[in-house]
Amino acid sequence: MFERRDIKYIYLKFSKKIRNFLLSEKSREFLIFLFFFLIASGFWLLQTLNNDYEAEFSIPVRLKEVPNDVVITSEPSSELRIKVKDRGTVLLNYMLGKSFFPVNLNFNDYSARNNHVRIYSSEFEKKIMSQLNVSTRLVSVKPDTLEYIYSTGKSKRVPVKMQGKVTAARQYYLSDTIYSPDSVLVYAPVAILDTITTAYTRKADLSNIADTLTHHVALAEVKGAKFIPNAVDLTFPVDMYTEKTVEVPLHGINFPADKVLRTFPSKVQITFQVGYHNFYKIEANSFIINISYEELLKLGSDKYTVKLKSIPNGVSHIRITPKKVDFLIEQVSSNGD
Repeated sequence: MFERRDIKYIYLKFSKKIRNFLLSEKSREFLIFLFFFLIASGFWLLQTLNNDYEAEFSIPVRLKEVPNDVVITSEPSSELRIKVKDRGTVLLNYMLGKSFFPVNLNFNDYSARNNHVRIYSSEFEKKIMSQLNVSTRLVSVKPDTLEYIYSTGKSKRVPVKMQGKVTAARQYYLSDTIYSPDSVLVYAPVAILDTITTAYTRKADLSNIADTLTHHVALAEVKGAKFIPNAVDLTFPVDMYTEKTVEVPLHGINFPADKVLRTFPSKVQITFQVGYHNFYKIEANSFIINISYEELLKLGSDKYTVKLKSIPNGVSHIRITPKKVDFLIEQVSSNGD
């Protein structure tokens, strides 16, 4: 590593070389040439920028104060392209330092007109000119007419439904899909409103989720309709799978009064996967195994393949042990015998 005295020595040596170079005769001639070149370039630039030029700029357009029951079926242009003429110095200021404010159209100012609103350039040129330098001349505005079409629609509330696919990571599962809000208002002309029964989200594809996730998604647009709000939050609670085993008895149903079912064994083990959140909620009585008298008569065998008649929500990958049981239909003696 360098010591302090070494660094100082190198610095002094390097500084001396630079000083000697700058004080040399060739260096002085170059610096004098460079000085006059920069001065000449500056005068040329000032002279050039003092001439008049034309340039084109963009100004945003915004439609404000639109009531909820109004559906804009044809939006106005999102920007105006203006061509202006002025000295180069002024145009350079527009390019480098000037930011134009949007031309705001207040819906209420034009609501007295029919549903097809046309706003000619003469009506919004003042808003443009107020942002320009006094010396600047407005050459042209494109488009020269801003127009939009709207309709006043009735409304109704419809449920929200997600479009897309959401999958959990391995050993996890989605326990629910929560919509916030779960319904929205839709405004539209009657002919369109009658065809809308659900507000669908834009397609959302999410995969390998290992923790509860909230996803903000916009609603899919329907031409001629307006949703309030136009976006919802989707929450996907994620739970981890675990395995549980319970013993469930077998019950005979629709048996004659003098007959009873005997199975060997009388209970079977049911092993299943369930989310940790529901682990203690799912018990043996959550499952029902009913064996009907008519079903046994049709078997022609003394072995019955166990089938679940009721499966609780949130349970998957069910295994039954044993899968088959022996059974016997036993005659019951009457009390008079």
